[in-house]
Amino acid sequence: MTQPIRPDASRLLLRRVREVAATVVDRQDRLDGITAEIADAMGAEVCSIYIRHGQNRLLLTATMGLNAEAVHNTTLTVGEGLVGLVAERAQPVNLPEAAAHENFAHRPETGEEAFHSFVGVPLLRGGLVVGVLTVQNVRPRLYARDEVDALQTVAMLVAEVAASHEPPGDNNIGEDLRPVRLEGRVLNAGVTLGTAYMHEVRLPVQSMVSGGDAAAEIGRVDRALEEMHRALDDRFHAADLAGEGEHREVLQAYRMFAEDRGWLSRIHEAVRSGLSAEGAVARIQEQMRARMRQMHDPFFRERLHDLDDLSHRLLEHLVGEAGGMRKEALPADAVLITRHMGPAELLDYPREKLRALLLEEGSHTAHVVIVARALDIPVLGDLKDLPAIVESGDRVAVDGENGQVFIRPGIEVEQNFRHAMHAREERRAQFAVLRDKAARSADGVEVSLSINAGLLIDIRQVTAVGADGVGLYRTEIPFMVRSRFPDVEDQQRLYRRALDLAEGRPLVFRTLDIGGDKVLPYWRLAEEENPAMGWRALRLMLDRPQMLRQQLRAMVRAAGGRDLHVMFPMVAEVSEFARARTILYAEIDRERRRGRGGPAAVHAGAMLEVPALVWQMPALLRLTDFISVGSNDLLQFFFAADRTNPKMATRYDLLSPAVLAFFAHIVDSAEGANQPLTFCGEMAGGVLEAMALVGLGFRKLSVAPASVGPVKAMLRATEVAPLADYVRSLATLPDHTVRDKLRAYALDHEIPL
Repeated sequence: MTQPIRPDASRLLLRRVREVAATVVDRQDRLDGITAEIADAMGAEVCSIYIRHGQNRLLLTATMGLNAEAVHNTTLTVGEGLVGLVAERAQPVNLPEAAAHENFAHRPETGEEAFHSFVGVPLLRGGLVVGVLTVQNVRPRLYARDEVDALQTVAMLVAEVAASHEPPGDNNIGEDLRPVRLEGRVLNAGVTLGTAYMHEVRLPVQSMVSGGDAAAEIGRVDRALEEMHRALDDRFHAADLAGEGEHREVLQAYRMFAEDRGWLSRIHEAVRSGLSAEGAVARIQEQMRARMRQMHDPFFRERLHDLDDLSHRLLEHLVGEAGGMRKEALPADAVLITRHMGPAELLDYPREKLRALLLEEGSHTAHVVIVARALDIPVLGDLKDLPAIVESGDRVAVDGENGQVFIRPGIEVEQNFRHAMHAREERRAQFAVLRDKAARSADGVEVSLSINAGLLIDIRQVTAVGADGVGLYRTEIPFMVRSRFPDVEDQQRLYRRALDLAEGRPLVFRTLDIGGDKVLPYWRLAEEENPAMGWRALRLMLDRPQMLRQQLRAMVRAAGGRDLHVMFPMVAEVSEFARARTILYAEIDRERRRGRGGPAAVHAGAMLEVPALVWQMPALLRLTDFISVGSNDLLQFFFAADRTNPKMATRYDLLSPAVLAFFAHIVDSAEGANQPLTFCGEMAGGVLEAMALVGLGFRKLSVAPASVGPVKAMLRATEVAPLADYVRSLATLPDHTVRDKLRAYALDHEIPL
């Protein structure tokens, strides 16, 4: 074939392939017919379809031109050979001389040595590569761009056929119905039972190729875009979202993505190549999904999630299904199941029917998670292979306290789960009674209980759970959901609102802890071998002092006559804290010189999360107003064990004698200097761990809001004096852990855990 394929020929090819897919019943005959039609239309001697099975196997499933004996026998792994390269990259490979490429892998049983030119395109479905479509010719030639585009268009239809194809002998029906337990990450706590509902956003595109009038098709795209903008504005205006907060900014950023000129120009370009308006949107959407699965940058992945959602909404307006509730069959106790979703998609569902959201991906800063927290919907993420394991209609038990999901749990397990839910509600009712009672031990020891917060909406929990204040406000999360670094005025408004929500209770601002796994979308950091121990937090801010000055200036202005508590993270040397404290007081002096006034009182503290700082305590305590122990980082450095590595998760116990001895030393040092000491790490949220910390001498704990009630109930049933003697005695043991001993102590003394 010497001339590029014409748009009318492309339309004819698509129609012929669609007819085969719709009329041929036998699955193998259907694939064989499709390869024959494509080979004929492309003027090629070979057309083959490889279908992906499992994670890495690409099986030659149909061919026109290669040896028939190779079908269902020839396999390649993802990344192996040219076919594997297409699957790995999720992009076309076009070569005039296939054998000359370094990735070429000869399979003698196929008889492919007679063919020179090669073009392969991925079969994409939902952003996943479900197979590869290839075309080969005897003579060397480079396929024209229009030919590759035509093949990619046809591949979208072939992908639907391939996704439903099963290799001979594959039958997992019995296994697919077994109960399954998955572990994930708690993104918003809650416990519930419900019915699985698959969040699927695929719309069938009936006409992939335009009738020839590109200007008319572009006009359709632009009109549909205007309709979508109006519909989004109406939807966000009507959304039942409580108060101010980052969820509002997320929706505003999402609305801005809808006006992305690069996205729209790519759609226009696809239309000019001969695709219909619907076909162009679908093509760009599949390409974005494939790119999204290859990206590790959280900001760009989140942006592509939003653009994926917007593409579907645009398709809805183009095909006339906008606003049509694909959720009409939504059960009254729906547990949404999806790989990922945009924030606006969640708002499409009636809130009263939603019990939980389960994500194969997801993080605390994912846009949909922030909106779900505002709606008080339990969310679990990092549930690997979730959409492949569960189907709509399956019963699902969600333990959003311990990060577990039970798929098809069975009658007995479901009954036990209901009993656990009932017991949990009873406990919550008991904790609610304790809300206004003092966190005082049975022998009169007072302990201050505060909460950890990352978003403005979290601060509202202070009153709800009866906490004394906010012991840790993570300032970086609002920075991570924005598209640019907020200026002083923006930060000032945010911090003033946080102080207002605290209603006069102490609120401790932690300065930016970015770097490592916390990435600002508008600032690229170089990759590091050990990011947790690298250029992050206060180290980074001291090297970029203008950022620190701006943040501290905003906090000073926001305080406006109120007390200001500022804590610096990742301090490794006293000199680092001294430099940061000097900048803080310089900003206070600057504001006072300008006649703006300043905070009523200033409390500057250090977060103790680097073991080296423990051996500098005397010098540190002379400079600080308070110390706060951050156990998350401190203990991973203490044990030299990556806390994100599953193989290390249970290797060391937080309640080991070494940890108790280490914390006892910290408590004694602070008491000797009469210095306030807080424990704000996640460890304090466990009731047994909190009991041990109180026994060691900690009198200020900052925990997740849900932990305030259980910890207070434990404390009110505990006599601290005998507990202190017992816990200190455990610190000298050679045991791997003293967890069982502490649990036995609680049982013997009727302390509720």
